[in-house]
Amino acid sequence: MADQPTPTNDDTITFDDFVKVKLRVGRVVEAKDHPNADKLIVLQVDLGDEQRQICAGLRGYYTPESLVGKHLIIVANLAPRMMRGLESQGMLLAASDAGHERVIVVTTDSDIEAGASVS
Repeated sequence: MADQPTPTNDDTITFDDFVKVKLRVGRVVEAKDHPNADKLIVLQVDLGDEQRQICAGLRGYYTPESLVGKHLIIVANLAPRMMRGLESQGMLLAASDAGHERVIVVTTDSDIEAGASVS
């Protein structure tokens, strides 16, 4: 059977686009509710060689205390952005069902050092 062309649409990215995304393991060292947002939690995340602040829309799905110590998958090279007055210096990966009734953070299967590369 001959190779079939891959269908394309506006959401399709190339491999070169994908390898630009730097995924790393981040260990949550501190978490608290965002003071100016009902849905955000502010995380302090250890990436091995540095610590970052990440604001994530996890309130209502997780308590801040339940996130401390977790090894999360972080998009480490995302440009920082202000979120309700606080700078977020990355993004964590999470899965959610169609209605956003459940949100599950993406973690590692077992412990690995903070900052480990994900590919």
